[in-house]
Amino acid sequence: MTYRPTHSGPSTTSNPLRILEIVARFGTGTTAKEVTDALQMPQATAYRILNSLVADEYLARTSDLRGFALGQAISGLITAATPPTVPTAARALIEEFRGGNRFAVHLLMFRSASLRVADEDPDYRLHSVFEMLRYPHASAAGKLMLAELGDSASPFPTGPLVKLTQHTITDSGQLEEQLAEIRLKGEASEINELEQGSASLAFPVRLPNGVAGAALCLSSPAERFTATREHAEAARELASRLAPFLF
Repeated sequence: MTYRPTHSGPSTTSNPLRILEIVARFGTGTTAKEVTDALQMPQATAYRILNSLVADEYLARTSDLRGFALGQAISGLITAATPPTVPTAARALIEEFRGGNRFAVHLLMFRSASLRVADEDPDYRLHSVFEMLRYPHASAAGKLMLAELGDSASPFPTGPLVKLTQHTITDSGQLEEQLAEIRLKGEASEINELEQGSASLAFPVRLPNGVAGAALCLSSPAERFTATREHAEAARELASRLAPFLF
C-alpha cells in the first residue's frame, strides 16, 4: 500500500506528522521500510525522524525492535482532539435539573489539566468560552479544577495571571488562598471575574478515587447570583448522581 500525500510537496516540519499518520494507519509493528516506501522518503531522513519521535515518546518500538507503534505522548493529543462523551443517562439527569430553572447548567470535563465543554445548556449558551478554557483562574470551573488537581500535572498557571475584568484575581498568592478554601468547601464560585455581569458556581463530579474529573456549573447574571446560590445543595446532589454514569 502506498501513501500519496494530498498536498504538493512535504515540508521538513510536516515529515514527523506524516510518519505518525503512517504508523497510525498501518498499526502496531509498522517498519521503517514501510514508512520510507509509503512516503517515498530517504532512509536516512526517516530513521532520524523515527529515532527522534521515539525519544520524545510519540512513537515506541515494538518488543521485537523490528517495528513501531504510537507512543504514550500521542495519547494527550488524541485526548485533546476527542470531544468528551456524556452518556444518555447523565444527559437525562442534567436536563431534568435544568427544567424550570432560570439559570444555566453546564457540564465541563477535566482533561490533562484543561477544561473541556461536555454538555452545554441549550437554552443559556456559554459566554466567553475561549477565555474560560484558556484562563482557568478566572472561572468557577477552572478554579475548581486547579484546586482539585493540587500539585499534580503542574496545573497552576505559569506566567502573569491575565486580567479579564477589574474583578479577576491576578495575584498568585490570593489565588492560592482561594484554591485552599475551595478544597475545604468542595465548591468554587466567581462573580464578574470571567465576564462583567456574569457569575457561576461549580461543584465537583468525582471519580471513584475521590478526585474530581468534571464540574457541574450553574451560571447566571451577577445580580441573580444569590438566587442561583439557593440551588447549591441540589446541584451538589446532582453532581454525586452523575459520577457513576461519567466515570
